[in-house]
Amino acid sequence: MDTETTEGPSEFWNGFYSERERVWSGKPNAALVREVETVAPARALDLGCGEGADAIWLAARGWTVTAVDVSAVALSRARQHAEDAGVTNRVQWLERDLGEWEPEGEYDLVSAQFLHSPIELPRDRILRRAAAAVAPGGLLLVVGHTAFPPWGRHRHADEAELPTAEELAMSLGLRAGGWEVEATTSEGREVSGPEGQTAVMTDAVLRAWRLAAD
Repeated sequence: MDTETTEGPSEFWNGFYSERERVWSGKPNAALVREVETVAPARALDLGCGEGADAIWLAARGWTVTAVDVSAVALSRARQHAEDAGVTNRVQWLERDLGEWEPEGEYDLVSAQFLHSPIELPRDRILRRAAAAVAPGGLLLVVGHTAFPPWGRHRHADEAELPTAEELAMSLGLRAGGWEVEATTSEGREVSGPEGQTAVMTDAVLRAWRLAAD
């Protein structure tokens, strides 16, 4: 697919979600479950929440969640899924352009799962703001592709160089102090494409705990 477009983020992503009645599986991202399952629930920020599976999983475990996405179509589905799951009172859904929006307050968990886009996205700027919103003792969890899937719609996907978790930690200034950082690459996992294609993918996983003040 040619991803050159004059559409803004809202128009693009509303069109993307309108193509199908459901885009994602409805299951929370495995890295989020693995990293957060044993963490005591508090306040969470879910960036690029899509149809809401991660936010709903967190809310069901007792977290109070602010979930942000640019697509009104995706958020409408997310609200319905939250109602079906009985967690409506634990999730605040915000329709915002992450490239322009800044979090208010502090969060004990800030999660950005596969925050990639076929159109222009200021990912580093978004993640810098995300890091700034982590409370002392809180966790920043960023999971991204190490390479786009063969069927991806991302511009110049074959040529794109995606940062490793360590490169991301450096670019966000997390190695300069004040954080305990783990930057790893996940084991391979098999994923399926929209036409039944399969591929083995690995993920860049950045875990960063903001150190509490002495």
